[in-house]
Amino acid sequence: MATTKTAKTTKASTPDFTAMPNPFEAFTVNTPSFDVPAAARDFAEKGISQAREAYAKMKANAEETTDLVEDTYETAREGAFTLGAKALDVAKANSDATFAFAKDMFGAKTFADVIEMQTTFARQQFEATSAQFKDMQETAQKLFAATTKPVSAHVEKTFKDMKVV
Repeated sequence: MATTKTAKTTKASTPDFTAMPNPFEAFTVNTPSFDVPAAARDFAEKGISQAREAYAKMKANAEETTDLVEDTYETAREGAFTLGAKALDVAKANSDATFAFAKDMFGAKTFADVIEMQTTFARQQFEATSAQFKDMQETAQKLFAATTKPVSAHVEKTFKDMKVV
């Protein structure tokens, strides 16, 4: 035999908020109203005005600095590319000279020819390496100046602006 159970429904006791005119009345705090003196109001308005001006200046400086950083990175990237291309050109010139020297060495007839070729090659490579080093150094100095000059000018301008304020 199957027995069925019936659940007794009991009404839960929930507060009736409709009976209260304002259920949050217990949390209401009466604050006294008062007038702010004109001097205090003027002082606060000046402070807000100065804060807005300072914020506008800071925002403008931040935007200028962001542009400067972007330009500096672009200049540095271009300079690094130029230095890399020069380094490849130097490597190619040196390897071409070395292969030409090796080819000439195979054509040497006497030991004196070998010594003369070796001496000539060493002198030419020393001169070429000196010129290559000087060119790379000048390029690196130009890159350094092009990268740091705008940054230092911006820093000087910012400090001058800060002194004025």
